[in-house]
Amino acid sequence: MLAIYKKEMRSYFINPVGYVFIGVFLALSAALCCYTTLQSNSYSTASYYYWLILSMIIIIPLLTMRTFSEERKMRTEQMLMTAPISITGMVMGKFLAAMTIYAGCLAASCVNLIPLYVMGKRESNPDEGVVAGPVTPEVVGSLLGVLLIGAVFIAIGILISSMTENQLSAAVITIAVLAVMLILNMLNGVGSEEEGTRLINNYVVRYIIDWISVVSRFTNFQYGILDWSALLYYVSMTFIAIYLTVRVYERRRWA
Repeated sequence: MLAIYKKEMRSYFINPVGYVFIGVFLALSAALCCYTTLQSNSYSTASYYYWLILSMIIIIPLLTMRTFSEERKMRTEQMLMTAPISITGMVMGKFLAAMTIYAGCLAASCVNLIPLYVMGKRESNPDEGVVAGPVTPEVVGSLLGVLLIGAVFIAIGILISSMTENQLSAAVITIAVLAVMLILNMLNGVGSEEEGTRLINNYVVRYIIDWISVVSRFTNFQYGILDWSALLYYVSMTFIAIYLTVRVYERRRWA
């Protein structure tokens, strides 16, 4: 697994994909932070991280589209499957490499919040009981939630990449799947609370959509609350996607 991890990390910086992802992620996160906090004179980071999650529809496929599709296109897939490494180790190596790039970008994006803390410190007056600035537990909780949601999306992107040899097809399908996962939550939450005016009126359907939605479980993290059920959900979704990828390659190995 370590050899695959090193190979993938090296390939991200040999090819332009890694640089494009890092550049797009940091530029987009900075723009979103300016628009949702600095420009609106707000210390709340809830909108910033919500829009950052929505932007993952586009930026996560940049990171995952080549993980397995490029191996099939370059005809190096057979070398991987016959190498002295398990299929699980191969998949985990690629997943951890993508997660390392993503987590590194997410950590670097924390620089965007420094101006908020600086301004909050200037506006705070402990003598009068005035405390301004972002709420640190909310920031930490949001970062953890975004990291977990990113893990789910990366695992799904890798699964889709394992089923096609065309990087563009893998990116487009991943965008479509992630968009559906996020739009379902919007459809479930849009509309009046009065019965008959909601877009989705059926309680069972609304409950299922709310259970599936990755965004609805992010709310507690935004308030700085460690939601163990949401944590288990994100880890389980990531595990399922990785498991299915392993099954795809186990079936292909013996086909």
